[in-house]
Amino acid sequence: MLAAPRADLKPNTFEYETVPLVKATGFREYDARWILEKELNYLGLQALGLGLGTYFHEIGVQPRVVVGHDFRAYSLSVKQALSLGLVAAGCEVLDIGLALSPMAYFGQFALDAPCVAMCTASHNENGWTGVKMGANKPLTFGPEEIGRLKEIVLSGQGVERPGGRVTHVADLRERYIADVASRAKLTRKLRVVAACGNGTAGAFAPEALRRMGADVIEMDCDLDWTFPKYNPNPEDHEMLHAMAEAVRREGADLALGFDGDGDRCGVVDDTGEEIFADKIGLMLARDLSALHKDATFVVDVKSTGLYATDPVLKANGATTVYWKTGHSYIKRKTSELGALAGFEKSGHFFFNAPYGYGYDDGLVAAAAILSMLERNPSQTLSQMKAALPVAWTSLTMSPHCADETKYGVVEDVVRDYQALAAQGGAILGRRIADVITVNGVRVALEDGSWVLVRASSNKPELVVVVESARSEDDMRALFREEVKPRLAKRAEVGSYNQEI
Repeated sequence: MLAAPRADLKPNTFEYETVPLVKATGFREYDARWILEKELNYLGLQALGLGLGTYFHEIGVQPRVVVGHDFRAYSLSVKQALSLGLVAAGCEVLDIGLALSPMAYFGQFALDAPCVAMCTASHNENGWTGVKMGANKPLTFGPEEIGRLKEIVLSGQGVERPGGRVTHVADLRERYIADVASRAKLTRKLRVVAACGNGTAGAFAPEALRRMGADVIEMDCDLDWTFPKYNPNPEDHEMLHAMAEAVRREGADLALGFDGDGDRCGVVDDTGEEIFADKIGLMLARDLSALHKDATFVVDVKSTGLYATDPVLKANGATTVYWKTGHSYIKRKTSELGALAGFEKSGHFFFNAPYGYGYDDGLVAAAAILSMLERNPSQTLSQMKAALPVAWTSLTMSPHCADETKYGVVEDVVRDYQALAAQGGAILGRRIADVITVNGVRVALEDGSWVLVRASSNKPELVVVVESARSEDDMRALFREEVKPRLAKRAEVGSYNQEI
């Protein structure tokens, strides 16, 4: 029986090799992430697996678990340690090998398994590891489930049971690629840059896109866990700029970029201009709402305000619900409302039937984008983007803020903005029209512009987004003259990953 985990162990000691190391802050709002060896050791992963299996038994689901790992130097070992704990808890582990997160979710349906535990650090830098978990397909854990799992693991409540075993599943990659490829059938010739950042998606995306009928130009699709050019994260400048250069160099119709575990998709149009995921979502919502009248869409609070005012969505009877940022939250809300699709600004797209199973999948999103272009053969992606109403939205900016203090900082900022609104205050000369606090604080101004401050769910950071209905200069001013000075008053807030 494993000892109860501790958070104060040091490598190269006897205790480190005999006691689980699990830092409490690794349990996030809807998944779990740690810096391997510093915050979590392999015995800690066994304790996590034991606790997770115990939780499956506790809630009464069949303990049949799809388990996969992403492409990092240590991910296979991470998965094996987690699996030892799951087996000790009496679970049947269905090991699908190297996989994308959506392939693991697909495995829940294809293999008739209620549960999933995908070992991935997603787009985080090397050194990070983590697990995305679920026990009710297509949903993944939210705060309540994570909270109970944290309690089980940290208090050593894991229960060993007989009957655990591991089954290796060899053919799921082919079944998954065949499924996602069936979701788009191109007759229109489209040259597509497939950008994978040397991450896991390189083993899946090019083949899937070719089966959809695309003329694929591979970009950094060779697997290399050192990530020699940049992290596989299509929300970051470096990867987007490389995608844009490839489009212009190759004369491509678009570039599709995939993150480290393949559940997100980033887009660059035929002119080499990036299109943020919320704007792609708006384009998809326009296209799909013409086919499905009175459809409901869910978007996160980081997304453009255009969903609420778009004349095409209004004409098609579409309804848009703004909800908490985070793949688990948007996935759950999309399922709860029976929405046709959900869109998150970070590049998570969720499609319910007939377009998907309800979970986030970068390749299913790619199929939806290609199908949209197929249905509109006279238009390029840039022309479809130009037809949208205009708003200027920032990149996601992420000032450092420790996990232990970030939620308190956000609570202070929420109170500041609520007080300012109650006093009839204004931001850069505009009255505050609404203060939305479903996830941090989104302050909407009378002209449709807005600012957002929230705590990151998976890193020691805050999340800042601004959007202007006036101009790019005004968008920059909302950040530089409003949000940045307000956050700078707080010593806990550090440097930014990027600025505008």
